[in-house]
Amino acid sequence: MNTIIDSVTLDVADLEAAQSFYADTFDLGDRLRFRTSDAETSGFRGYTLSLVVSQPGNVHALVDAAVAAGASVVKPVAKSLWGVGGTVQAPDGAMWKIATSSKKDTAPPSRSVDEIILLLGAEDVVASRTFYTERGIPVAKSYGRSYVQFDTGTSPIGLGLYRHASLAKDAGVPAAGSGSHRLTVNGALGTAVDPDGFAWAPVEVYS
Repeated sequence: MNTIIDSVTLDVADLEAAQSFYADTFDLGDRLRFRTSDAETSGFRGYTLSLVVSQPGNVHALVDAAVAAGASVVKPVAKSLWGVGGTVQAPDGAMWKIATSSKKDTAPPSRSVDEIILLLGAEDVVASRTFYTERGIPVAKSYGRSYVQFDTGTSPIGLGLYRHASLAKDAGVPAAGSGSHRLTVNGALGTAVDPDGFAWAPVEVYS
C-alpha cells in the first residue's frame, strides 16, 4: 500500500517559534511541517493529533516537555480503564493527546513515540468514511456512526474519524469552533477537501 499520509502541515502565526517548540518537545522530524498563516479560527479546530507511546513514563515525559516549552494542559495526565493519557494545547493552538494502553513502566522514561495518529472530527462519520473509501483508503475498524479507523499500511501517520462532538469531549474542550482548521494533510489523495473541510495536498507541495 502506498503511503497514505506522509506528514501534516500546521498553519502557525510564528514559524520560528513553532519549529522551536516542536523540536524541543515531540521531535517528529519531517512528519510535521509548518506554514505561516493568519487565517482566522476560534474554538475547537475539529481535529486532534495523538502520540501513542509504550508506557506511562513516556506520557509524563512528553507532557512535561511540552508544558515546559509553553504548552497548556487541557486534560492532566490520568489513569483510566484503557490506560494512561493527557491532552495539551501547543502555543500554535494545535491539540495533542499523549497516551499509552500500558499502566506500568517497563523501562526508564523517554520521549520515544510509537505512533502518530490524526483524528478528524466528522459531523457525519458515514459520509466522511465514504469520501475516504471511495478514494482508496480501506477501513480497518468501524463503529457505526461514531468512529472509523483506516488502514494506512506503513504510513508514518495513522488516520481516523470520530464524531465531532465526541472528539471534542475526548480532548477536553467545548465542541464549538469556527474558521480555518489550520491543518493540511500531505499524502496520497493529492489536492482534495473532505466533507468536513479538511484539506489534503500532494506531498511535493510541502517538500
